Amino acid sequence: MKTPESRSPEQSPSLAIGPFLHYLMSECGVSPHTLAAYRSDLGKFANWLRRRVNRPIEQIDLDTLTGYVEYLQGEGLAESSIGRHLASLSTFYRYLVAEAKVAENLASLLEAPSVWDRLPTVLSPSSVERLLAAPDLSTRLGRRDRAALETLYATGCRASEVVGLRPTDLDLKDGVARCVGKGDTERLVPLGSRAREALTSYLRQDRAVLLGARPDPGLVFLTKRGAGLGRNGLWKLVKTYARQAGLPESTSPHTLRHSFATHLLAGGADSRVVQAMLGHASSGTTQLYTRGEVSRLLEIHARCHPRAAGPPNHST
Repeated sequence: MKTPESRSPEQSPSLAIGPFLHYLMSECGVSPHTLAAYRSDLGKFANWLRRRVNRPIEQIDLDTLTGYVEYLQGEGLAESSIGRHLASLSTFYRYLVAEAKVAENLASLLEAPSVWDRLPTVLSPSSVERLLAAPDLSTRLGRRDRAALETLYATGCRASEVVGLRPTDLDLKDGVARCVGKGDTERLVPLGSRAREALTSYLRQDRAVLLGARPDPGLVFLTKRGAGLGRNGLWKLVKTYARQAGLPESTSPHTLRHSFATHLLAGGADSRVVQAMLGHASSGTTQLYTRGEVSRLLEIHARCHPRAAGPPNHST
């Protein structure tokens, strides 16, 4: 018979890590890479808790969790790595709250790296899937809307950046888009296969028809009257499909931007890389996102983004 000391973290009934990982896999549909990251992060926490505290998670307080942060710092982990560990712990706590194992998410009160400071509630990957599946693909506007939603989530771009995209900004062969952000700064952002497929379908079948004989505004996303889709139009679009998908009323284009960042971090992406993808890059990281580094950018996105990979593109 195994003693408590000989149990692996995932076998510990007080931690419920095993059921949590099963929940992520079966209910949330996370990728094997993401699942492995959660297993590693929570295993480290479970080992620390057993060695240093020797109390079940139901009995530990915020001071104890603060001690875990100090332990991670003492291990010499980078701020981005600590942020990922805390994000994993907070997600685990949310699960425990939902299962009535603990009363509140104490992990959410921990001081995390600056990239987490202003992140509001985000959508789970399964909720994002419901949102993106809401448009009716048998209609032109439905295909346009799917392409806009996929682009928002694939790139993490601001609403103004998405509605400002021009056809010449899209490189669907390499799977990147040129985005013009605040202060007219430019950056390359990855699209992933799902967004590439949706954009290809919309551009080939629908954009020219929506435009008709009217002057071309030079933008990717058009209204049914051939004008450029504005920020308000994109906002209403997201709100409409969020209601159809049964998502919170607060869901907006910004929600998808924050979900993009959170899911990449949970998937193991470095926080500095995510900040740069969001357009928050410092002068020290901007160089990572020039044309010469596209392959590295795409590799990180493909490894960490829930919808970077997808079914084969049958629209060609």
